[in-house]
Amino acid sequence: MSIDTETVEKIARLARIKVTDTEKEKYSKELNNIIEWIEMLKDVDTDGIEPLTSVVDMTLYMREDEITDGNIQEKVLMNAPETAEGFFVVPKVLE
Repeated sequence: MSIDTETVEKIARLARIKVTDTEKEKYSKELNNIIEWIEMLKDVDTDGIEPLTSVVDMTLYMREDEITDGNIQEKVLMNAPETAEGFFVVPKVLE
């Protein structure tokens, strides 16, 4: 896979970023280098290696999974422009 300047231009347009012609060339080369590096990672033999979440062997503290409403309804609704009976009032969007 190769990233050309047209692809960089499309990505910049989608991200709403202004990119000059010289930057398009620069980013095209950089993205191609990144993709080449990722392709090299595919060649690494990872058979028999367990996935890691951390390089340090540790166990996280487990707490009870208790469902609560937080008891802060008034605080949450305080910033709403309009409320009714403890709920947000929003404009109707479907007919």
